[in-house]
Amino acid sequence: MTDSTHDRQHPTRTLLILGVAALAFALAQTTLIPALGELARELDTDASGVAWTLTGYLLSAAVCTPIFGRLGDMFGKRRLLVISLGVFAAGSVVAALANSLELLVAGRVFQGAGGGIFPLCFAIIRDEFPREKVSSSIGLISATFGIGGGAGLIIGGVLVDGASYHWIFWLGAAMAAGAAVLTELMIPESPNRSPGRVDIRGAAVLALGLTMPLLAIARANAWGWGSPRTLLLIAAGAVILAFWVWLQKRTAQPLADVKLLGRPPVLMTNIATLLVGFGMFGSFILIPQLAEAPESTGYGFGLDATGAGLLMLPGALVMLVAGPFAGVLVRRFGGKLPLALGALISAVGLFMMGVDHGTQGAMIVWNVVLSVGIGLSFAAMPNLIFDAVPISETGEATGFNTLVRSVGASLGSQISAAILTGSVIAGSVLPSDDGYTTAFIASAAIAVVAAAVSLAIPRSGDAMPVAARPGRAPEPAYAER
Repeated sequence: MTDSTHDRQHPTRTLLILGVAALAFALAQTTLIPALGELARELDTDASGVAWTLTGYLLSAAVCTPIFGRLGDMFGKRRLLVISLGVFAAGSVVAALANSLELLVAGRVFQGAGGGIFPLCFAIIRDEFPREKVSSSIGLISATFGIGGGAGLIIGGVLVDGASYHWIFWLGAAMAAGAAVLTELMIPESPNRSPGRVDIRGAAVLALGLTMPLLAIARANAWGWGSPRTLLLIAAGAVILAFWVWLQKRTAQPLADVKLLGRPPVLMTNIATLLVGFGMFGSFILIPQLAEAPESTGYGFGLDATGAGLLMLPGALVMLVAGPFAGVLVRRFGGKLPLALGALISAVGLFMMGVDHGTQGAMIVWNVVLSVGIGLSFAAMPNLIFDAVPISETGEATGFNTLVRSVGASLGSQISAAILTGSVIAGSVLPSDDGYTTAFIASAAIAVVAAAVSLAIPRSGDAMPVAARPGRAPEPAYAER
């Protein structure tokens, strides 16, 4: 028996290692949020300057995620996972040592470049695990996205209150470095390859097209949503992305197979992903701010950063159950049902937080409801993608799904923040209670739309087969599990 065969008989060990890798990236999305006030003071900047630590991370993740996914298809998923973890760890060290805003943002950009971690983990599971374990394993890894997001608020709050923001990055570096070593030593390399070359031109155009509208959204609170600068950047980004699609169709070995991504099951799953990501990250911004608002506001709980994080802990724990349970639903009913059900449950949780956020107990209950929905939805998304794409393009397709989730997260965060900012009463610096109600209900409405889109996703077998890339024989999509 070869070492590789022996390794493939231990999917539980592989799943634990991949879970650590995914958790390191997921935590980095939100651990910094409780530290934003301290960052502004220590780095002598304002809220707009400190926002670049979040914006730079999301932009980098959005651009680099599909690139790493494609490279994994070409050169080996384990190899690229180790590289992604290494890049993430290096960025964490840079951020931990930073004593200026510019250096900190640079470290966050490198952290975001590790965005290939999630799609590469999904692809390794699909290639290496027994078929009956694939759906539930993907569900558990998917759940870490939400678990890490919620737990990141808790851990970030504890580190900020008890030490300093530097320890947030040292934690990320340690987790990523440990996962990289374990991945290299204990996870076999996938035999599946999709030979080709990297489309540098396509990557550059995609980066520019994504950066411009995301930059406009991130800065819209300062510039104004209707300002010429905001609208021009959004419009220019849309034009460049349209040009990128045209360019990909005419490139011999493109960064993305546009025909593949345009298949109805893939396209509509990505749209639903965008909308669910919007609601999830909107809540990550809204709940801590509401919890930390002074009691004198009439709606706030006056908690510190640690207390606000602990308020979200039950929801994060629930995702540990919801993710694998979604895998069971996927095997029995397919991915569409848990995605639609998850989006509807999320909508209920968000709506109820909008109309009933007067006590900590109510917020805990409705956040648990929201977390159940998010756990179901995120576990279903990659399974739907897997059922619709050829096995050799798993990394690329799930990479774009993760990209879309990052874009949704940025939209949800920024639009929720804009609603709160617009509700600030003259003479005050704090949002009004009506602002929180409006923001939660707006996120709930987006989740309802996500459910409707999910129900309209056609079965993979109903879609036309994908034409092979130039120079490669046609390949069937992965069979329904």
